[in-house]
Amino acid sequence: MDKERTILIVDDEETTLRGLTKSLEVWADGRFRIRAAASAGEALQTAQAEKVHVLVTDICMPEMTGLELIEEMQQMGQQPVSLILSGHSEFEFAQTAIRLGVLNYLVKPVQKKKLIQSVEEALEKEFTQERAGIMQKAADHSLADLEQDHKQMTSPVQAGKDYIDLHMDRQMTLKEVAEHVHLNPSYFSVIFKDQTGLTFSEYVTRKRIQKAKQLLLTTTIPVAEIAETAGYQTAKYFNKIFKEYEGLTPGQFRRNHK
Repeated sequence: MDKERTILIVDDEETTLRGLTKSLEVWADGRFRIRAAASAGEALQTAQAEKVHVLVTDICMPEMTGLELIEEMQQMGQQPVSLILSGHSEFEFAQTAIRLGVLNYLVKPVQKKKLIQSVEEALEKEFTQERAGIMQKAADHSLADLEQDHKQMTSPVQAGKDYIDLHMDRQMTLKEVAEHVHLNPSYFSVIFKDQTGLTFSEYVTRKRIQKAKQLLLTTTIPVAEIAETAGYQTAKYFNKIFKEYEGLTPGQFRRNHK
């Protein structure tokens, strides 16, 4: 989590907004961007200008309720983890809040400790969701199906897959993996294809590309280093294979998904 994460506070009560903003600014200490909006309209303007990761909003405002604000932001493509503020102890909007994925409901006046704890939980949830989204973008559905069907594989094939996964950062041959599982290379090749639906070389390539995509999406490591980490001896060859599978160069893939 870093300074690129934005926490937006929305409240039409000036004193409350100022107090919440100051509390979070002191707590954040520059680690996150803290934005404040005195109305739903201002909040939507902020959401148009930048991605909002955590939303802390009053529920009762003149233009629209906090829940309506969340819906508007979702229609804009923004999916912040949301916290609701209210001056009432009764939770009249429970069903709508649950449907919209509101994480927590804070009753005014909000205790500073409770506010910070809730924001930390929201950041953690947002970070987890973002990671899940990244992993989904990097996922290879053929490999995902294999992981679900691993119980149907015999021990040698599973052991071979495990060996490949552990040595992804270097060159390896079918003969090497077959010897590791104590089988003849030709026989191992046949049963591997039969049980995985992929040839040995295709499985290795798909695993390498998937690993590369994860690194492209989650790090700023140069493409040449990613190529090496994924087991390719040259960046040029890595770029060629990556484009064959993804239709984009590694650099284009990284830019498109950032």
